[in-house]
Formats: sequence, C-alpha cells, structure tokens
Amino acid sequence: MDSPWEEDPRADYAPEADWAKLSNEFTNSGYREGIIAGKESALQEGFDAGFAHVGVPIGRDLGSMRGIISAITSFLSSKGQEDSTTLTTAREISSSLAGVRFSDIVPVDQEAEQHAREHLDANGDPIGQSEELLQKREMEGLEDMVQRLTAGATK
Repeated sequence: MDSPWEEDPRADYAPEADWAKLSNEFTNSGYREGIIAGKESALQEGFDAGFAHVGVPIGRDLGSMRGIISAITSFLSSKGQEDSTTLTTAREISSSLAGVRFSDIVPVDQEAEQHAREHLDANGDPIGQSEELLQKREMEGLEDMVQRLTAGATK
C-alpha cells in the first residue's frame, strides 16, 4: 500500500466515541441555551410588569405635574406678574419637581433590597458593583447637574 488512496480512512475512526462526545456537547449546549432563555424570559416578564405597573404610571404623573406647573409659570410670566408671590411660588415648585428622580418616588422593591443584603461582603460593601448600577449613578449625577443649571436659570 504505497498509495495514500488505497488506505482505508475508517481504520483509525471510532464512531462511538465521536458520537458520545458530540451528543454530550449538544446536550450541554442545549442545557446552557435553555438556562439563558429561561433567565431572559423571567427578566423580560419582570421588566414588563414593572414598566407597566410602576414606571409608566409614576412617570406619567410626574410628567403631568411638571407640565402643569410649567404652564402655570409661563402663563403668569406672560401676564406680567414677574414680581408676584404666585409666580415665585410656581417657580419654586417647578424647581423642586425638576429635582425629583424616579428613584426618589418609586416604591421600594423589597425583593431587590433583600437580594442586595444577601450579597454584601464582610465589611458591608456590595460585592462587585454592576455596570448597570454604575451607569445609573452616573446618570443621576448628570441629572443633578442639569437640575442645578436649570434651577439657576429660572431664578
């Protein structure tokens, strides 16, 4: 057998071992995909419920209050009431509402609080700050900065 074409390619092949390895890899991959899909589904359901029952109603109410006080402030300003106590009060309310964050008025999520308490290290510090939490804190800092800038412009 001098020619490589005359060799039997199945001579060193163990189909049972390959089948078992392939089957095991597909099983593990399917299991991982199932776990991921389950987590994503639960997260989506939680987000949908929170958005519909907490986020939207509170956001709508806060937006309505901000809009109403802004309209009142504009109306009083257009009527030449620059020195009136009513306009001053309306501006103060507007400024106060501008400083209200969603996290200030949303009901406390007891389940999330319990989860956070369970994941504190021995010093009481959170174990691994999530990227989402860091982004939230950064956004709140920006909101504070904008609020301070707009509060100074309305006085």
